[in-house]
Amino acid sequence: MKYELHVPDISCGHCRNRISKALEELGVKNYQIDVQTKKVIVETQNVEAVTRKLEEMGYPVESFKQI
Repeated sequence: MKYELHVPDISCGHCRNRISKALEELGVKNYQIDVQTKKVIVETQNVEAVTRKLEEMGYPVESFKQI
């Protein structure tokens, strides 16, 4: 399933790189990270694991929706 996550603390390319690495560690292969809109689009069966991982890294997910 595909989800759009709103992550307000994304502010730069470094943030994008850290999040990319974390998503790949979780086995997420299809994702997009948009620094300007502060959105992360992920294709995953376990969105809770993704939101938990981002929160642990200091990027709490404000909201998400299935798209």
